[in-house]
Amino acid sequence: MRRAKVIYKNEWAGTLFQLDDGSFEFRYEKDWLDNQSKPPVSLTLPKHKEVFRSSYLFPFFYNMLPEGTNKQVVCYNLRIDEKDHFGILMATAKFDAIGAVRILKY
Repeated sequence: MRRAKVIYKNEWAGTLFQLDDGSFEFRYEKDWLDNQSKPPVSLTLPKHKEVFRSSYLFPFFYNMLPEGTNKQVVCYNLRIDEKDHFGILMATAKFDAIGAVRILKY
């Protein structure tokens, strides 16, 4: 299992997991859920206590990945398989992310 912190405007909002079978889970941190002023990280991941589950990387996170030549260069330089979306996400979305969300290896 691999996991990553989902950071929203420099605050820990939730945790993204890749399970051993290749599926994914996302869950919000309790403090984030309890604070009504904190928004969901995505409209497709509304705030609730239940764990989100998917057989593939959630589209919100998938759309944070580099594409085309940028993806090829990142994968070549960091020696990451181009099909390892979670690995690419953890390697690239920690600093250079568009928007308020960053992903940190946990």
